[in-house]
This record gives sequence, structure tokens and C-alpha cells, in this order.
Amino acid sequence: MKVLHIVTGLGVGGAEQQLRLLLRHLPAAFACDVVTLTNPGAVAAGLRADGVSVTHLGMGGNRDLGALPRLVRLVRRGGYDLVHTHLYRACVYGRIAARLAGVPSVATEHSLGEAEIEGRPLTRANRALYLATERLGAATVAVSPTVEARLRAWGVPGRRIHVVPNGVDADRFAFDAAARAAVRRRLGLDEDVFVVGGVGRLVPGKRFDLLVEAVAALPDAVLLLAGDGPEREALRALAVRLGAAGRVRLLGERADVPALLSAMDAFVSASREEAFGLAVVEALAAGLPVLHGVCPAVDDLPAGHAPGATALHGTGAGELVAALAPPASRRPGRLAPPPAVAHYDIARTARLLADVYTRCARPSPHVPRPAPPRDATGPKPASASPPPVRRDGASRPAAAASPSPVTRGAARTDPAWAGPPPANPSPANPSPANPPPAPPHPPPPGSVSPAPSTPNPAASTPTPVPTEEAVRP
Repeated sequence: MKVLHIVTGLGVGGAEQQLRLLLRHLPAAFACDVVTLTNPGAVAAGLRADGVSVTHLGMGGNRDLGALPRLVRLVRRGGYDLVHTHLYRACVYGRIAARLAGVPSVATEHSLGEAEIEGRPLTRANRALYLATERLGAATVAVSPTVEARLRAWGVPGRRIHVVPNGVDADRFAFDAAARAAVRRRLGLDEDVFVVGGVGRLVPGKRFDLLVEAVAALPDAVLLLAGDGPEREALRALAVRLGAAGRVRLLGERADVPALLSAMDAFVSASREEAFGLAVVEALAAGLPVLHGVCPAVDDLPAGHAPGATALHGTGAGELVAALAPPASRRPGRLAPPPAVAHYDIARTARLLADVYTRCARPSPHVPRPAPPRDATGPKPASASPPPVRRDGASRPAAAASPSPVTRGAARTDPAWAGPPPANPSPANPSPANPPPAPPHPPPPGSVSPAPSTPNPAASTPTPVPTEEAVRP
């Protein structure tokens, strides 16, 4: 199966790195290419090093509508069975392009919060355009049950939502004593210095300012922040103002996060909103005690699955100081990775996603359809030839007619799926809003029976045109 992944950008970020990790672990039956609308950054280089084809569409801005026909042509020419979109702008443009190209699409919702999306305030226009284009796809993937609930509250039908959590390569993040010593030596940190850490994009919603304030109040502690973003200079200025500039290290985007986690003694994620909280799971995989704010990756699990994680109550930097100051919190030793880490194993995530692909992908064109009747008057009458005779002389009854094979070319009856295009769509009329009729057929053995068919709103909905305000998350 050929799958095209469309992503807004490929700079260093959680969703972008999760895409790269998934492509490494999807079954070999899935051949994947990637298109980035903007910013072919460090993750693009990593994907190419992995052997993945990456195309930069060169989108000029939120209202670069000229990018849409280019994207449609790219989808058509690639002969893809499925398009998978990631992040808000790519989901808007990618769903429209896939629909115009006659290819079903799946979108992963990586960053939907209660009041923010991708770290920016959520507006009515954002929500309206999201819902208008969501109906053009075959399904939406939520990275946590929390995100699933948010989508349902928006009005996305539950039958269209599949929960596929983010995954982690636990072996890559396992504690490494040699890496710990090397990182501390490189950063000029003594072995007995208490190191607090955080990882993520430097935006207001991550509340890294609380970490700076807390470490400033702990004279013998050092803070390592891995990530970059618009709050970088504000955080640096805050550290200077609090007299902690020498103990707050803003490390920028880093490719050696596992080694940095090994060098830390405690990890803090004080985010105001999260769709998942992947950095927390990675820290747990490294055996670190974790203090966290909103974190669906932990909050959605049964009690006891993340014993090394302690929830914050959102009372400010003083709460962090109180949690980090007692001697017992300073040298807890390395913890064993909790059950949560195994639950979010990347191999399991890849299997769940592969199942979504199989349900939603366009039928392969090479699978034969049942033969049509020989003419318009109906089937020819059976010949009057005598029945075959067995060796013992008795007449052998004629074999019952075998049913027509169920083909992947027949239209799906899942009401959550918008329906495939014709097997050989006419260039003049490629719209999937007019799929050819197909005879009903029973589901294959072992499959889940679909719900009763309901009208598909996407089939009759005009393709929405993005606006500047709506596309900007």
C-alpha cells in the first residue's frame, strides 16, 4: 500500500519526530513518502537518511492557495492508496487535496487542547474550518482518549475517530551511565550537581518560566531546557533577573535528548495543555522521577501505571520548589520504567495505525471485479448438457454456483468512509463525490460488521476554501 504523509513542517518537534519514528516501525507492506508544506528542517534530513522520499512543496503562507493544485497533482501522480495528514495546516490543505485527487485520507490530531491548538489560541474560525475539512477524510486519529473526547465535543462523530497513541522507543531512552558522565562533562557539571530538566518547544503554554523560577529558588540546582521557540529570550531574561543565569542552560533544539535525560536527576513538564505528553513518557523510560501538569499520556491510564510520575496542582513555582527541595527528592536513584512505557511501545502504535490504514485505504486497482452479465437481457440459460457421471455409474449432481468473490474494488459500506473514486476515474470528472454504484456484499470473515449506512455529508458538501484567519492555528 502506498501512503503519502503530508505535514506542515519538519523542524524538530514532537509530531514531526513521531512521524519519523512511525515510518521506521510500520510494516514493510506500507510504502510511505512525505510532503512538507514548509520548513524542511532537521527531521526532513533524518527521514531522507532513513531512505524516505521527502518533497518540499514550498508553500508561501497560510493563504498560498496556489499550493493546493500542486498538492493535488502530486497526490494523483504518485498513485497513492491513502493520504495521511499531520498538524493543522497540513490537515486542512491535505484533506482538500486528497478529496480532489480521489484518494481517501486519514488525519492525526496531534495538538488539540481545550483552548489551544499547536500552542496558539483556538478561534471560532479555526474550529469551523477544521470541522468542514474533517468531513472530507475517511477517519481522524486521536493521540489520546482525551483528544478523542475533545473531538466528540466538537461534533466529530465517534465512529470516525480512532485512538492511536503516540509511541516511544523505550530502548533508545534507557538510562546510560556513560552518556550521563559525557554530557555532564561537556556542560561543565559536577557529578553531584542536582539537575532538573525539561524538553519541548519554548512557548507560553509549556510554562517553562515556572521551571526557571523554581530552580532560581534552589541555589544548588541547575536547569537544562532542550528546545527552541519564541519564548527563548524571555526565559533568558527571566533567569538574569532572578540571578540564575549561570544555572539555567537553554540548549536549543537537540538530537541527543536520550543522553540529556540520562544526565538529569528530575524531569518537569508543567504544561497548561497537552494532547498527549510524549516528553513525560520518554523521561519515564529513562527512569526519571517526573513532575507533570496536564498529561493525558499518564492521566488517561489506570492508577499505578506510572508510579514515578507526580501530578502538579497548578499552584505555581512554589509548588515545584516544595516538590524538588526535600533531600528525599534529590537522590532517588534511577527508577525502573513503569508499565506506561510498555503500553506506549512504538511497535504497538505502528500496528494500530496499520489497522486504520487497512480500513480506510483506496481499493487496489489490480484486484479483478466480478464479471458483468453477458448482455442487458440477463444471464444466458444453462445448457441442457447431461449431468456428469461418477465412476460408479451414478449421476453426480451439479456443483452449486460459487458466489461472486468479494473484491476490494467494491464500495465500502462503512458510513464513516466517504467512499472510493471509480476504478478508472475520468480526468474530466475526478470528484469522489460521485462514486460509481457497487453491489452490496457481506463483510469478509473476521471483520467487524459496519453500522447501518447513513448519508455521507462530505459527498454533498462543497470543498471549503481556507482563509487566512482560519488556517492560522
